[in-house]
Amino acid sequence: MFIDYSRIKVQSGKGGNGCISFRREKFVAKGGPDGGDGGKGGDVIAVGNENLNTLVAFRFNKLFKGKKGQHGQGSDKTGASAENVYLQMPLGTIIFDITEGKRERLGELVEHGQEIVLAKGGNGGRGNARFKTPTNKAPRYAKPGGDPEYKELELELKLMADVGLVGFPNAGKSTLLSKVSDAHPKIADYKFTTLAPSLGVVQVSDYESFVMADIPGIIEGAHDGKGLGDRFLRHIQRTKTLLFLIDMNSNDPFYDYQILKKELHLYDPYLDKKPHLIVLSKTDTIDPDDKKDLLEILKNEFENKFHENIYPVSSITGENLNKMKRLLFEMIKKYDKEVE
Repeated sequence: MFIDYSRIKVQSGKGGNGCISFRREKFVAKGGPDGGDGGKGGDVIAVGNENLNTLVAFRFNKLFKGKKGQHGQGSDKTGASAENVYLQMPLGTIIFDITEGKRERLGELVEHGQEIVLAKGGNGGRGNARFKTPTNKAPRYAKPGGDPEYKELELELKLMADVGLVGFPNAGKSTLLSKVSDAHPKIADYKFTTLAPSLGVVQVSDYESFVMADIPGIIEGAHDGKGLGDRFLRHIQRTKTLLFLIDMNSNDPFYDYQILKKELHLYDPYLDKKPHLIVLSKTDTIDPDDKKDLLEILKNEFENKFHENIYPVSSITGENLNKMKRLLFEMIKKYDKEVE
């Protein structure tokens, strides 16, 4: 199950108390203080894990608590510090502190093994041996352990993929992804079949591949949340390249492309400036006698008005799918080289 949003609560462990103790040895009438320090409470830490791609682990379990540090003991024995609690999260997770109505960004997990401390465990209290002075050789007090931290957090996942599939509902995105990758998204002949993003690894050759994300269909008004569009659009922000998939059976493919670009721009002014490829889908559904003329008209329209090329494909017959994969792979390589 794909979950890209969750709210959780975290609480670190309390620090162990310092100990009040005095040496009790034979033939030592007045032993000095020997109370040890308390151990540190456990932290709650988020860890980036490249093997995860969903926040489903945080859907039902909403409270994560660190353990208490052990109290100090006599004979200058320090209490054991508690073990930390590690929360494994997918790369692309952004963490916000929303305690008491605020919304402060704590960090973002972008690398495998990266750690973000969500709640710091309380420090161990100092034992009475720490307070011995020339004027007070037998202190009868120690410090209690530090208090734990409590936070309410918002987790927001933005998928990290090389290519983001963008198109209207039922444009054929899921079918395309299933044909070119190892993904198995739900496919049906009605709108909004895809209700959550899907990831698939696209194999270009034996040693060349990239990750493609199928984003649920975008409709006009998506940037304002219509059709849950604002939730879906954020997943496109991390992609290196966009693939605009336009249904060739549309009444106006050129207009569809304009709407998609507009929604991306209104959500994030940088989104529609990403490297992209425009692909016309479902070419197998067009009458062969009309297909050539229609493609010629659309190619001229896109070239004259947008200086854009279009690439017709069919997920059913496999027309131009290999060419499309190679074009996308070359665009990704160029992007990676430019950002080095």
